[in-house]
Amino acid sequence: MDWITHEEDVWFDFRGEHPNQLTEGRFYRGTVDGFAEFGVFVDLSPSVTGLLHRSELDRRLESLDWERGDAVFVQVKNIRDNGNVDLGWSIRQSEGEFRGARIDDPDGDPDGEPLDVESDDTAKPVKTRPKPDQERSSAPDDDADVTAADGDAANGRVTEAEEDATDETTDETAEPVDLESFPRVAVSDLDDRVGDEVSVEGFVVDVYQTSGPTVFEVRDETGTVECAAFVEAGVRAYPEVESEDAVRLAGEVELRRGELQIETEALDVLEGEEAAAVQGRLDDAMTSRARPESVEPLAEHASVEALVDEIADAAEAIRRAVFDGRPVVVRHAATADGYVAGAAIERAVLPLVREEYATSDAEYHYFTRRPLDDPMYGMDAATNDVTRMLQGRDRHDEKLPLVLLVGTGSTAESTDGLGLLGVYGARRVVLDAATADEEVADVSEVLVDSEADDLSTGVLAANVAAAVNPQVRDDVKHLPAVSYWEQTPAAYLQAAEEAGYDADRVREMREAVALEAYYQSYQDKRELITDLLFEDGGGLAGHVSEQFRIKLDAEVETAEANLETREAEGVHFAVLDTDSYTHRFDFPPTTLLLDELHRRNRVDDAPFVTVGVGTDELHIRSTAPVDVRSVAAAAREAVPGAGVTAFGIRDGRIEFLSGMREDVLNAVVAAVADQI
Repeated sequence: MDWITHEEDVWFDFRGEHPNQLTEGRFYRGTVDGFAEFGVFVDLSPSVTGLLHRSELDRRLESLDWERGDAVFVQVKNIRDNGNVDLGWSIRQSEGEFRGARIDDPDGDPDGEPLDVESDDTAKPVKTRPKPDQERSSAPDDDADVTAADGDAANGRVTEAEEDATDETTDETAEPVDLESFPRVAVSDLDDRVGDEVSVEGFVVDVYQTSGPTVFEVRDETGTVECAAFVEAGVRAYPEVESEDAVRLAGEVELRRGELQIETEALDVLEGEEAAAVQGRLDDAMTSRARPESVEPLAEHASVEALVDEIADAAEAIRRAVFDGRPVVVRHAATADGYVAGAAIERAVLPLVREEYATSDAEYHYFTRRPLDDPMYGMDAATNDVTRMLQGRDRHDEKLPLVLLVGTGSTAESTDGLGLLGVYGARRVVLDAATADEEVADVSEVLVDSEADDLSTGVLAANVAAAVNPQVRDDVKHLPAVSYWEQTPAAYLQAAEEAGYDADRVREMREAVALEAYYQSYQDKRELITDLLFEDGGGLAGHVSEQFRIKLDAEVETAEANLETREAEGVHFAVLDTDSYTHRFDFPPTTLLLDELHRRNRVDDAPFVTVGVGTDELHIRSTAPVDVRSVAAAAREAVPGAGVTAFGIRDGRIEFLSGMREDVLNAVVAAVADQI
């Protein structure tokens, strides 16, 4: 039988170094490198990784029993121009289910030389996980740093060590190694010590059991190095050593495939003062590296200049998370301002992630941006985030993330959600242009808020982004102007103009982002938002903005024809029945429509309030300051049993029982008039 006509019956072992050397349609053996919300990353060789998208699976992604390092079989579906490899599912997941195996070597036979799996000793090693009795223990807040970058390293750097190790035997009678006799060397200085026997002191941030040696990734105050320790092929060396242990390790510095590695001769766990000294050096070095040298506001703005210390604190926390291998999760409002703010942070963090971790999936693994529909960080969102981070920790040994709440987490309604994150040890940073409730300070590690009335969340986030990564300062300079719907400070309009964005472009970008923020608002829309805010010559934003204006104007016209006007104690009210006179499940959302109605219909010579009332909730917009919680309390007292609650004070939102709607509306109008 001509096997070439039946390539689907064999699997290939890829020996190339570039995606373009793969053959579309072939099945390949690979190793699981990492997981993301959208699929699984699979290493096909030490230098080539592909994505098996969740849509290609024959089951739910969450139901896969794969672990990082497992051998799997996939089909190459497509090789993109940018080098990305799209993989397909293989229903056959064992060698025995195929009719043979061949070598896919770009320098060899294009049809593939037959591969004798049992006798082949040149194939790349398949990483394996420790046996059950060799697994390291996992404390409740164990946040071992297992990354896709480490997968590449273990897949490529230890290969020669495994080959060497297969010839070694364990000498149980060997004399103990005196660690003190090895000179201590900083990891950053190992380049000059190849061939020397040295010791390093640091923390174990990862442990891998390969088919040969055990690999310990050790970090000191200057960098990270992999250390291979061998007792027997596939057997865990130093089983008492776990992630997060402070250690002193000695061995010979070697260069494996261009990467430094220490062939471990001895390893001790440090305790007490010795461990504290290692931690102190690491903390000092991390603070020095993560803390911005200075915070230079993007434009002259007194409200921002008053917050430079807080901005530096937030930037330090974000940078520290990246350098520490901790994922950054950004939660922002699903509004134009929220998307601008989240995109600013994303623009700053992704280049740092790429510099720190060279694997293809790093920017997805270490950074996630998830919009929030609600104006607070409630228990539903927090439970979702905690579930994901615990799955990442327990299934893939990920570190617990830094959760950055942008314009969503500064009210008392968010404290339960923030508290849940704190119970599990996730880092919490809250960033909001409004004044945070006192309770929030107790459940967040870094808080940036303001009493100024001329700030947007986008302004704060853009300034934090410039402090996180000064290289993107020019990229985000125009974003503050985009974040304002009105009363944009002149300094930001000028900054946008200098960056090449005139007033019309700024407006188009704002409107385009607002429209896209509405559709499937729970998604980050990373590529689309990037195109709109950073890489668009004007055509895309202009097109989407036109659709925004058409939809908004039509809805406003209908709403204005059905506004009910009232006056109470000199305060003018415009009331809209949002159930009857809006399309509830189409653009624009109620909040954006009310904002626009309020801007177009307010009067200048008296306090003006716009109220949108639906089945069981209402929203307030006012030209004068209104304490929504106090209004809700007064209405609750006036209409007992109506379940009146201030649900989202940033959004001016009050909830109630639908059967008491008219009574609650009258009580709210009276309470607002009394307060103003």
